[in-house]
Amino acid sequence: MLQLRCLLPLLLLLLLPIPSRPQKLPTRDEELFQMQIRDKAFFHDSSVIPDGAEISSYLFRDTPKRYFFVVEEDNTPLAVTVTPCDAPLEWKLSVQELPEEASGEGSGDPEPLEQQKQQITNEEGTELFSYKGNDVEYFVSSSSPSGLYQLDLLSTEKDTHFKVYATTTPESDQPYPELPYDPRIDVTSLGRTTVTLAWKPSPTASLLRQPIQYCIVINKEHNFKSLCAVEAKLSSDDAFMMAPKPGLDFSPFDFAHFGFPADNNSGKERGFLKSSKFGRQTPPKPRVDLHRVCIGNKNIFTVSDLKPDTQYYFDMFAVNTNTNMSTAYVGTFARTKEEAKQKTVELKDGKVADVFIKRKGTKFLRFAPVSSHQKVTFSVHSCLDAVQIQVRRDGKLLLSQSVEGVRQFQLRGKAKAKYLIRLKGSKKGASMLKILATTRPNKQLFPSLPEDTRIKAFDKLRTCSSVTVAWLGTQERNKFCIYKREVDESYNEEQKKREQNQCLGPDTRKKSEKVLCKYFHSQNIQKAVTTETIRGLQPGKSYLLDVYVIGHGGHSVKYQSKLVKTRKFC
Repeated sequence: MLQLRCLLPLLLLLLLPIPSRPQKLPTRDEELFQMQIRDKAFFHDSSVIPDGAEISSYLFRDTPKRYFFVVEEDNTPLAVTVTPCDAPLEWKLSVQELPEEASGEGSGDPEPLEQQKQQITNEEGTELFSYKGNDVEYFVSSSSPSGLYQLDLLSTEKDTHFKVYATTTPESDQPYPELPYDPRIDVTSLGRTTVTLAWKPSPTASLLRQPIQYCIVINKEHNFKSLCAVEAKLSSDDAFMMAPKPGLDFSPFDFAHFGFPADNNSGKERGFLKSSKFGRQTPPKPRVDLHRVCIGNKNIFTVSDLKPDTQYYFDMFAVNTNTNMSTAYVGTFARTKEEAKQKTVELKDGKVADVFIKRKGTKFLRFAPVSSHQKVTFSVHSCLDAVQIQVRRDGKLLLSQSVEGVRQFQLRGKAKAKYLIRLKGSKKGASMLKILATTRPNKQLFPSLPEDTRIKAFDKLRTCSSVTVAWLGTQERNKFCIYKREVDESYNEEQKKREQNQCLGPDTRKKSEKVLCKYFHSQNIQKAVTTETIRGLQPGKSYLLDVYVIGHGGHSVKYQSKLVKTRKFC
């Protein structure tokens, strides 16, 4: 049987003065063992491995650590599991015979304790198993000899933590969930932002009826071999204390969590960090791009909100919720599908193209003039919210602007040049626009607009049947048409905003809504203002007024709508 050695008996064995009576290693007190096994803090800095309980501990880089346990009877089953967390480990398991006087009632002269200690601690013993790496590795024997077993561990890469589990009753304990005969994770469906995973259930759940839940881990770096490694990675984003230097007394509180960063100066003194509450300082928090989600006992799951054309690594862990111990399935990886390649729209010289862009969407246009040219003009009319426009000539960025309303850009041309136009929609909603590309500098399809396209209403000139409004013009002679529409009392600015499609022309309006059309311009831009009185309105009614300016090519642009109300009593 694997013999519990608590910290106190071991220290007594190694440190007490030599007594006058023969010595032997104490046997396991089952009642005491059960009490201590419930108190996990009891084994925190003990060099003893308890029977049937997983312990968590730490290693300083290049500082070996040794654990002990005793098997009193020959032909005892034995299983030892070592789980590296965030660094590869070197470990070996060896056994040496117990001193005769330590294994039973001796006869003859008593053997000094110092001699027993030398026999126990200085003899190398017989090596049973060794391993180097970061896999969860096992030593299993159905018939182990009695003796003092030593587990030696070393981390040469960095300070790290790990877990150890040992038992003399491996058949009945089974704290780790069992893997199915095919422990792989299958990718059953792959999309641009989703990946569907499926796996076979653990026999621990399906046959033994033990409570098992599955936890999925998603990241972009690599697969993980244990949940302990995942927790170590996640802990780097938490406020964990650094490891104290060897030789200090450790309290259970100090090692409630482990999160030791790599220390390239292992010879330097390690000290406690200070924080405002417990006298420890929190190290900076690097961002950990890793996600863990536990999904109960389902064996199919769709991971969503992924990025297109990105490789992800997926790991699955079966967790026994009674013991909180886990087993890793064979991880997998998959690359999400690319975004659907958008068709590039060809622009023809001097022809208007209507473009619709989804919310936050992108559209690409291409303009390849047939003849050589000195200049190229891009006219853009954004119908709704502002859009972003980028223009590249043969890969070189020439223009990057936000466009609202009507804008015109004139760029230097180049023989046989090709232009790529990238349009990015608004975050608020879908975008609509008209765009014209031309190498003819006099070809201006959209009418010019003043900087301010608001309509002003004069409150003092308001009557029960009329309202007077004004708007700005330009130096270019254009045709202006004004329309009115009666609206309900509940009509508000939010509804007006939703109807602000500047690309909808007068041809979409009812004839009865038309007030008048007139031509207007002024060489003096300061005096380019026109007024108009709209008559024949009903008392106490609300009206929505629209002004359209129509260019020489017949394309129109709508000013900002104006909500007005006639007086109720005159």
